[in-house]
Amino acid sequence: MFDELHGFTWIDISVLTIYMLIVLVTGIYFSKSKMQGKEFFKGDGSVPWFVTAVSMFATIISPLSFLSLAGKSYEGTWLLWFAQMGTLIAIPLTIKFLLPVYAKLEIDTAYHYLEIRFKSPALRVLGALMFVIFQLGRMAIVMYLPCVAIGSLSGINVDVLIIAMGAVSIIYSYTGGLKAVLWTDFIQGIILLGGIALTLVWIVYKLDGGVADMSHALVSEGRFLSDKDKLIDWSNLLGTSILVTFIGAGLTTFCTYISSQDIVQRFTTTNSVNKLTKMTITNGLLSILCASLFYMIGTALYLYYQQNPEAITDVFRSSQDKVVIYFITYELPVGITGIILAALYAASQSTISTGINSIATSWVMDVQTKITPNMSYERQTKIAKYISLAIGVFAVVVAMYLARIDIKSAYELFKAFLGQALGALAGVFILGAITRKTTALGAFSAFFVATAVILYLNFNVRSISFWTYSFIAIVLTITVGVLVSKVQSMVSGKTFTAPHGSTIYTARKSEANS
Repeated sequence: MFDELHGFTWIDISVLTIYMLIVLVTGIYFSKSKMQGKEFFKGDGSVPWFVTAVSMFATIISPLSFLSLAGKSYEGTWLLWFAQMGTLIAIPLTIKFLLPVYAKLEIDTAYHYLEIRFKSPALRVLGALMFVIFQLGRMAIVMYLPCVAIGSLSGINVDVLIIAMGAVSIIYSYTGGLKAVLWTDFIQGIILLGGIALTLVWIVYKLDGGVADMSHALVSEGRFLSDKDKLIDWSNLLGTSILVTFIGAGLTTFCTYISSQDIVQRFTTTNSVNKLTKMTITNGLLSILCASLFYMIGTALYLYYQQNPEAITDVFRSSQDKVVIYFITYELPVGITGIILAALYAASQSTISTGINSIATSWVMDVQTKITPNMSYERQTKIAKYISLAIGVFAVVVAMYLARIDIKSAYELFKAFLGQALGALAGVFILGAITRKTTALGAFSAFFVATAVILYLNFNVRSISFWTYSFIAIVLTITVGVLVSKVQSMVSGKTFTAPHGSTIYTARKSEANS
């Protein structure tokens, strides 16, 4: 089967196999020490902050980025690059509003904060269930996209590829807990960066004019931005434009940082604000660098196939999500193809393993402990392992289903889903952090109103860009939360005050005093 393709040789398959074995051995090595309960879920404190930062980066940068972002610049312009630059908004907001609070409270999970701030176990459970739904969808998309691309070129059954990818991720997530996930993510992040850098260098090397061709295309040929890409669309301020993309994506990333357990779980590994700040900044810089490389690859691919039209078939020329993997298969030297495929798998597995571990953690600590209080650490760990296995299998099944339906751009699908699932939830976190007197009733009301409005807009108002969903959700959540809380206070005659350290004001005072 592999002999029929130029790129898929026994050498490439050997490289890919060796990579997968290294990941497995690393995961198993860090699972040798017997960690239970909070050590299984939060690590044992021995993982350096920079390893955690790279792990966070590897979790966020998935195959959706590797294939879809490069595919976007191959197909058109760099408009969505401004979505990646939105990280410059997300990082300062996260550092200013949430990191001091998380460090002060020493939370177990993201949704533990909601229980502390609003004194509502029900709100904690709601947040956890929303995250589980979101993460299951994300994991399935992350599995299906690279497997469909590789399967279409290699002739390997897509289901086999999905099952293999899921199986490797499940094994070390099941055995090693968060510590194993962090270290394997670190390896995968390094491989990912090296892989995309190699790909870019090789494509530019094969261009007739090299870097000069790239510069000319971006500056003079409208490959960076076209006349259609407007800074502000005055005819539709909530439509797609550079400014809306930048701000909307920045707020969407901010929502991910503050309310998505797979990211917040990294913040729970230390209570040092200094380390958390360095971790967040490093992750942001790596994400921007990596995304920029993806867009350069897309533009370079466009030029390469313009100069060598006979090198690609019409089917793959028109497929923005598959053109990168096509180049990897047919144009890279023997051995390098295997390295780049390893990078692609690295992007997938880091996201999947983190998803498995974060869902298991959230379910046990946010939901199961409410159903079965006073569980031993041994019991918590055992349940988490069972959950890891179950969600891994579920994600594989959903990915196999997605591979059978037509999705034009997996990246846009995921971002739209992210805006709906996390926008309102993140609004509740912000509501809690920046207000002192909002109540659990206000938080619940705000969440359901914002969610209903976003769902209505998604299905009925197509003129509004999905990049605005997070902004709309946050504004609605804060507005409704404050109003309902004030009405509740007037009716009941009681004033609710947030527990000490659960808002940005008291958390900063505590930090200054210490």
